Amino acid sequence: MVDLDDLERECPISVHIEMFAHWEQHCRLDDHKVDLIDLYQRYNTNPKTGLTDVEARRLLDRDGPNVLSPSQSEISEWIGNVIKVRELNRKVCEIPFNSTNRYHASIHEVHTDIETDNISRPYLLVMKGAPEQILERCSSIFINGANIEMNNYWRSEFQRSYMELASMGESVLGFCDLHLSSHDYPKDYQFDGEQVNFPLDNLRFLGLMSMIDPPKVAVPEAVAKCRSAGIKIIMMTSDHPITAKVIARAVGIISENTETVEDIAERLEIPPERVDPHKAKACVIDGNDLKKMLPAEIDTVLRNHTEIVFARIDPEQKLIIVEECQRQGAIVTVIGGDVYDSSALRKADIGVTMDTPLALGTIIILCIDLVTDIIPAISLAYEKAETDIMKRRPSIPRHNRLVNERLISMTYGQIGFIQVGAGFFTYFVIMAENGFLPSRLVGLRKSWESKYVNDLQDSYGQEWTYEQRKQLEVTCHIAFFIAIIICQSAVLIICKTRRNSIVQQGMK
Repeated sequence: MVDLDDLERECPISVHIEMFAHWEQHCRLDDHKVDLIDLYQRYNTNPKTGLTDVEARRLLDRDGPNVLSPSQSEISEWIGNVIKVRELNRKVCEIPFNSTNRYHASIHEVHTDIETDNISRPYLLVMKGAPEQILERCSSIFINGANIEMNNYWRSEFQRSYMELASMGESVLGFCDLHLSSHDYPKDYQFDGEQVNFPLDNLRFLGLMSMIDPPKVAVPEAVAKCRSAGIKIIMMTSDHPITAKVIARAVGIISENTETVEDIAERLEIPPERVDPHKAKACVIDGNDLKKMLPAEIDTVLRNHTEIVFARIDPEQKLIIVEECQRQGAIVTVIGGDVYDSSALRKADIGVTMDTPLALGTIIILCIDLVTDIIPAISLAYEKAETDIMKRRPSIPRHNRLVNERLISMTYGQIGFIQVGAGFFTYFVIMAENGFLPSRLVGLRKSWESKYVNDLQDSYGQEWTYEQRKQLEVTCHIAFFIAIIICQSAVLIICKTRRNSIVQQGMK
């Protein structure tokens, strides 16, 4: 491998782009990896000529340290020590995210009281969520170190930036904050996240952040197979309609040559209101528009459009869509991955949950383990005697013991090692199939168990969040346990006889 740090000292940035373009032809791109062509487009970069030094410096000044930086250490200097910041600014109250409000808020004790207008402000309220929800709650914006009133100009700038990020198929979050004065909220003030006793309006808008979550490689093929089998696919998501439309096109839910009303309007250069909806085979419906639609209108949409995307919808609307499909006589399968999908999953004819790890507690594992041991052991009590048992000489208790060195050697030295080897072999295979080769696992425990590490890289450079790592860990535990059960089944057959072979004794 080429060391990029050494390469940066000797080559201009344009050479980096050439090297990346060369590697792309030879390196495997794993699931969730960002295509380099996409990266070029984000920075308006020519893949052949790359960025000039002037352009690179401009991007660094604009975005701060990022993939163009010569050292990853500068990123931590830019954002600071996240764990230390959280320790110094203790969370005292929280409003969890839900699909109705679509925001998450928390209040923290600031390490050093912030004074503005000679007023001490010991608490800081921070909020993140759907950008449009965040903007509605803000009366000012933080620009170049100063608080500026939120006016029409900044709202239009917000909308322009929001649309630009969403059009790339990225999930966008908005951020805002508010410093709470000690006059209204002294140090011993009891904040309540259920009966909210603190302000959630007139906040200060901080900015937008977009997250890239590319579809898995196998999704387009799966969509094509479903469509060839006559299955109609409807996408339901809480993402922005523009983001949802880009993702739907990327995976084939909206075909390449299929147009929505907006696409037809853009092609004909006319307002969308003048386009006949029946001419569009695909449609993207916002959750706010869905709330205003009557059941008959929803039924018309489902009948007249072959490719449908519902965006910014809540769990209740997912349930309504499932019920409307069933009224038309369809057999509905819902695929979901969180608690917000539970009502739709329960109502569907077939409910499929994704990324839901099996919760195996210590007691459950113990019960399963005992069942896999005791029931096979009981079956040995009904085993017939070996055919040549009456031809053997009686054993001498002083010399021939039931548990002897030979039995212990076979049990722990031979069968035990085979079971352990089978379990660990299965474990390493599962990890390797997901990108973690055995050499990468050495010394990985501290980072693996940290909830604050959400960019842990595997052997191929693919980044894993804490939740994804834990799901993989549960999968490995289950695979290990299944391997042990299979080995125990084989041991049961081995233990059927002491001297005769299984061919002589039979399976009766």
